[in-house]
Amino acid sequence: MKGISTPLVFSLLLPLTLAAQNSTSTNTTATEGILSSGSVDLGDWADAYTKAAALVAQLTNEEKITLITGGSVSSVNWTALEFKDGTEGVQGYNFVTGFSQSSALAMTWDKTLMYDQMKAVALEFYGKGFQVVNGPTSQPLGRTPWGGRLVEAFTPDPYLNGIAFGLGAKSFNDAGVVGGGKHFLLNEQETNRQASGSSSVAPYSSVADDKTLHETYLWSFYDGVKNGLGAVMCAMTKVNGTLSCENEGLLQSLLKTELGFPGLVYADVGGQSTAFGSANGGLDFGSSSIWSNSTLQSGLTNGSFTEARLDDMAIRNIIGYYKVALDNGTQPAYVGSDEFVDVRANHSKIVRTNGGASLVLLKNINNALPLSKPRTMAIFGSHAGPIMAGPNYVFSVQGSGPIYEGHLAGGSGSGQTSFPYLITPQQSLTNQASLDGTMIRWILNNTYTSTTSGGSGGGGGSDFGGMTGNSSSNGTSMSDPPTLSKRAGAAIAGPTGGTSLSQTIPDYATAAEICMVFINALSGEGADRTELRNTEQDALVTSVASNCNNTMVIVNTVGARILDAWIENENVTAVIYGGLLGQESGNSLLDVLYGTVNPSGRLTHTIAKNESDYNVGLCTTAVCEFTEGNYIDYRYFDKYNVTPRYEFGYGLSYTTFEYSDMTANITNATALASTYPTGALSVGGKADLWDEVISISVSVANNGTVDGNEVSQLYIQYPDAANQPIRQLRGFERTLIASGSSSTVTFSVRRRDISSWDVEGQDWAVVSGDYVFSVGASSRDLRVSQTVTVGA
Repeated sequence: MKGISTPLVFSLLLPLTLAAQNSTSTNTTATEGILSSGSVDLGDWADAYTKAAALVAQLTNEEKITLITGGSVSSVNWTALEFKDGTEGVQGYNFVTGFSQSSALAMTWDKTLMYDQMKAVALEFYGKGFQVVNGPTSQPLGRTPWGGRLVEAFTPDPYLNGIAFGLGAKSFNDAGVVGGGKHFLLNEQETNRQASGSSSVAPYSSVADDKTLHETYLWSFYDGVKNGLGAVMCAMTKVNGTLSCENEGLLQSLLKTELGFPGLVYADVGGQSTAFGSANGGLDFGSSSIWSNSTLQSGLTNGSFTEARLDDMAIRNIIGYYKVALDNGTQPAYVGSDEFVDVRANHSKIVRTNGGASLVLLKNINNALPLSKPRTMAIFGSHAGPIMAGPNYVFSVQGSGPIYEGHLAGGSGSGQTSFPYLITPQQSLTNQASLDGTMIRWILNNTYTSTTSGGSGGGGGSDFGGMTGNSSSNGTSMSDPPTLSKRAGAAIAGPTGGTSLSQTIPDYATAAEICMVFINALSGEGADRTELRNTEQDALVTSVASNCNNTMVIVNTVGARILDAWIENENVTAVIYGGLLGQESGNSLLDVLYGTVNPSGRLTHTIAKNESDYNVGLCTTAVCEFTEGNYIDYRYFDKYNVTPRYEFGYGLSYTTFEYSDMTANITNATALASTYPTGALSVGGKADLWDEVISISVSVANNGTVDGNEVSQLYIQYPDAANQPIRQLRGFERTLIASGSSSTVTFSVRRRDISSWDVEGQDWAVVSGDYVFSVGASSRDLRVSQTVTVGA
């Protein structure tokens, strides 16, 4: 039988602060026995609770303390559990799959693809003998686009984040491992996140008001708990001045009582500081140096700690193990990172499929894409090809970026990908060129000076003012952009290209029918982003476009990347934008470029025109006030009428879709007769929060010439009394529709989807009035609407 081992290094996060919630000031006495008291309807957790309680009843207090500090207990044959990062694959292991990052997966807007990938990830953990995965990652949510760890999470939209997070919890359960959802709560940046002896502002303390806390940051954890999340990692940072992992209001009241969470709370690195502050605050699994046997036994004697709380902690440590049926004896034994245990199965197909489905077509002038056997092609940028040594690059947990001098397909820190191999765009495009007879040339750098001269036809001049492959991977940027004009006197090749071209960016661009520029943005755990655009890369795009009237730009990024240095250039005919796609990255890009896959990815964040258009920057003070409330990303842009470059939910296709015949009907009038939910407290909150109350349907027709997937998006406008953003996502469906055909798309609207947090009533309320439901192709491209009146 397995148990819990001392967690290895979990993740390193940076601090923020939370809101003083008037809600949930439940004391320890009331919450320490919430599972045993029957206050929560455990539903399909009931059998696991019975088994866990029976095992704990056999233990002495000393053995319980051993269990909650990650030790094995021989008297009941309990072996410590193994924990491991991360949700892009088993980190640091051989013979595993290098999956795409969660931020890329969310851009598919496809629930089936999300579930399939995260279950495949979980099966690999299971096959390597791990019981707890440090993921999925809901937060950082994306309060600020400068956040360094957004690559590991899903999206700043609470609804889409919650659906993906919940699917992660469900898929992990179904694969037989315990998901450790993170980071709880208000952990939104890396700056000042980790305590240090010299800093008076770390870890920072986040402060958000009660309404913001519930409607934006707690929202997705409802989904995770409802879908079977067995563990939660509390953050390094503080909330309202108290460490998140010692915060009774946060852990005991919100998580374990309001959400009915039955599982294990464990700490991020440095999250536990005191013995009884953490135990009574709601931490269930901690350090044996802080929770020594003598310390906790003394606490039991002097009343600093209770046996009821100790029992609750022990049960929570093992309930998830029983819930996912790890006691059935079928899991393979734990193996080390180098042992030949191949768990990959057919997962490379999932990586390639999901990568293609996640890519967003932002621009496509005169149907420049898809490609069809171009005669000549030139590709540019270090992102197009491999790094000098790879594909597994070593990162310390100190942040990274702002760009990567090679093809970027995985993250860093706790989000680092373990690549068995990496298909780069250069490799996939060269393979395709060999089939099509395309002449292909490349310059795999962002700046380049040819040093070849003589009979080979190379040019000895410099196009870049003497700069030779000068990268900005160290985080610096050039004070003056390089001048990338064509070298004086160089021969201009004919339209078919020639083998004696000077190896310069302008010569290669001038000679090519198709020019592709590959750029990226990198950040990771340990540091926040220093820029949302890059001078060196933008100069490369501009230079190529000034010499090639069919320039296509491919962007892979960890978060919002500003494009306005060149997006309106008439010679930039197409732009593909995506996250970090994993080991099949080049093939996924090829599928979209050549039309094997009709692009259907949609933006999960807003791309602004300028940095100043975003309303939240990095917090550098000890207390981080979330004064913007619920207004982050598109909800801010909408409220303050800021025009984005590309809005949340945006994405083009190689075909076109038309919306019509929308209907909206109340399906549970009885439920809507009550302002507040009346259901029993269950795992995931009050049971009736999850009931369908309204059904929406719409007809979507493909009136183009090729088959394609359309991502239909449902947005809601609340009555004024609810005090909500102008519009909020409340449904999405990705549907394959054949050319010339149509499909009826339906949305099930739950009670929670039309509820708002009532601060005075301390509950989710359905406000009477008119609710406007709109369906369309993005948050600002809404095609059809219907109004539903609720209440008197």
